[in-house]
Amino acid sequence: MSPHKTTQTMKPATAAKKLGIHLPAAPAEFQEGVVSRDELNTLQADPPQWLRDLRRDGPHPREVAAARLNVSIAGLARGGVTEALTTAEIDALKEDAPEWLVRERATQAEFRKESVRIKEKHEAEAVEAKEKERAREREAAPARKAAPVRKSGQKVSFRRPTR
Repeated sequence: MSPHKTTQTMKPATAAKKLGIHLPAAPAEFQEGVVSRDELNTLQADPPQWLRDLRRDGPHPREVAAARLNVSIAGLARGGVTEALTTAEIDALKEDAPEWLVRERATQAEFRKESVRIKEKHEAEAVEAKEKERAREREAAPARKAAPVRKSGQKVSFRRPTR
């Protein structure tokens, strides 16, 4: 193993995705360079003003806009939203509540409810499978010899068989 540790770097698009920002809205020096893992950690722990402004005001990537509107990314596309949205545009959509947004929110709520139901079903099936496995193990285990039971006042002696 070499004593020199190489620095992990990533493309600006990857770093922007991890930071939850829209890359074209980031400063040119961020878009053109590579970002090391240490730089990314620093940006996440202590974001500079430009990053705080982007996160607050946007434009936001579709993933963030969809999450803020409580719809899926596909729901945004079905609603005709294909570009990044600013916080003001997201707030306006929330306020106006167009038909597609109401429909997509209902779809997303139903999807989440179904996901919870399926998760609970799988958990119950796993518990049932464990119980069946334990029952099989108990049935397959060799029978244990019962220890002598002593009734009150009675002595139990263990004698060696004579030859």
